[in-house]
Amino acid sequence: MGATIEDKLFLDRFNVADDSHLKIKDDAVCTDACEDKPCLYLCPANVYRLENDRISVNYEGCLECGSCRIGCPHLNIEWRFPTGGYGIRHKFG
Repeated sequence: MGATIEDKLFLDRFNVADDSHLKIKDDAVCTDACEDKPCLYLCPANVYRLENDRISVNYEGCLECGSCRIGCPHLNIEWRFPTGGYGIRHKFG
């Protein structure tokens, strides 16, 4: 039997920076203009969550895939790679 997604994600390791490499540019765009909130569904790591009618960004578990930056219909997510030495490290095997 093959490995599950959870098994594969368990192999990933994170070196988390103090500052986020992901940012919502304007909270009002998310609350007022974005009905579908695709960031909640596009992110495979569940980084974006709806909490008290606001989108929270839990960057610590980001897989650095970039789905959020191209999936936001309002281009309201600022995405960059984490500072050198930080972010995800994929371990294969």
